[in-house]
Amino acid sequence: MLDESATSTYKDIVAIIEAKIELVKIEMTEKLAFIGASVLLGLILVIGTGYFITTLALLAGELLGYPFIGYLLVSFIFLLCFLFFTKFRPLLLKNLILKILLSVHDYTK
Repeated sequence: MLDESATSTYKDIVAIIEAKIELVKIEMTEKLAFIGASVLLGLILVIGTGYFITTLALLAGELLGYPFIGYLLVSFIFLLCFLFFTKFRPLLLKNLILKILLSVHDYTK
């Protein structure tokens, strides 16, 4: 009777451990799928943004009569943004990204 109880308990513990291992595998697969989807969406966003910026540069160049002026204006805007975030408000972008990441994971400050 004691042997049966010990054997049954051992089998139950092994079954529980195997179930937990499978659960961890499923959770890791879900996290990897989320990361893969996020990377793909980020890539699509970067490509779309590149085309949009090029379109704005071409439009500005068309309106001003010289295509290079449109590219110059768009480049100037990006350089001003870089200057703003590096010299005048260096912590603004970091804090904004931190708040977004914390809100995604439902952490509150």
